[in-house]
Amino acid sequence: MSKLSLDEKKAQFDEYFSIASGINVNVRPLTDNEAVPDEEGIEEAMPYAFRIASEMATIEAQAIRPLRNLGDHAESLADFLNHQSRKIDLMMSFVLHQQDEEAQRYRSVKYGGGGVIIESASPLDIGTTAELKLFLDAEAAAIFCFGEVIACESVEDSYHIAFIFSAIREQDQELLVRASLHVQTQQLRKRAKEKKSGS
Repeated sequence: MSKLSLDEKKAQFDEYFSIASGINVNVRPLTDNEAVPDEEGIEEAMPYAFRIASEMATIEAQAIRPLRNLGDHAESLADFLNHQSRKIDLMMSFVLHQQDEEAQRYRSVKYGGGGVIIESASPLDIGTTAELKLFLDAEAAAIFCFGEVIACESVEDSYHIAFIFSAIREQDQELLVRASLHVQTQQLRKRAKEKKSGS
């Protein structure tokens, strides 16, 4: 990641769809003697709660997929399993929220598969690397990854700091893309509804 120029990193950040939406993000800048792990090392650095949440989401997706081929009889069973799945999601959401450190908490301005922009009272230097935790309430999920500051702009009384993901698991990046598209769909529906009721 660091081999790319700043302009290349910004272009890479913009390659992914991102959505203007506020989620909780924990940011812990790395110390000089801490390195950003590679893709294999990210699993080891990841808190246990994030690992089991990810495994559970994978198992759940695999369990429901075969039911789609069973036709009408599967509908009731799929409904039942979806309710059970929702209960597990709520439990995992609670467990993951225990990982949300108030001292490191910021709100996102925008996020997507390429990175996240947070609002901060103080600036961060370009090139600063940090451990990031993104909490996706709508998905009952959270993502643990690492990012690098590629922009820090003064906006009114605060700073908008853009992080490009420098180490993130592929399945987590896909989850972020899905989550941002899901939020966009909700926003478009809301707008269409407001337009309808306003006319």
